Amino acid sequence: MADEYDAVAAAELKKRRAFRKFSYRGVELDNLLELGSDDLRSLFHARARRRLSRGLRRKPMGLVRKLRTAKQNAAPNEKAIVPEMIGSVVAIYNGKVFNSVEIRPEMVGHYVGEFSISYTPVKHGRPGIGATHSSRFIPLK
Repeated sequence: MADEYDAVAAAELKKRRAFRKFSYRGVELDNLLELGSDDLRSLFHARARRRLSRGLRRKPMGLVRKLRTAKQNAAPNEKAIVPEMIGSVVAIYNGKVFNSVEIRPEMVGHYVGEFSISYTPVKHGRPGIGATHSSRFIPLK
């Protein structure tokens, strides 16, 4: 007897399937967008909270202003991602090229630079001759 397929049960399962709603530290996305800067600051981790408590200077404020009005690209720096940035595409410079990154809700509270890696990760291969004392017994290819 093969697996029996129940179309009604499958359709009901599809209806009941709910996708996870995004929340940042217990606050849903809709409420997160309505929060003031003081309430939002209290949700961030210590480093971002300290950065925001010292005030947004000219460059970060310029980025937020541009995102609020036209959601255009702006020069990247070490800036914390705030809810107004969600949905925008920002070009982030990693020291060599600009990487375009779409800001998603999961990125709130992180720094912009975290999403544009500035180094090439090391790919460790096999040890060379003379790397260890036991390498005398590694056959040469």
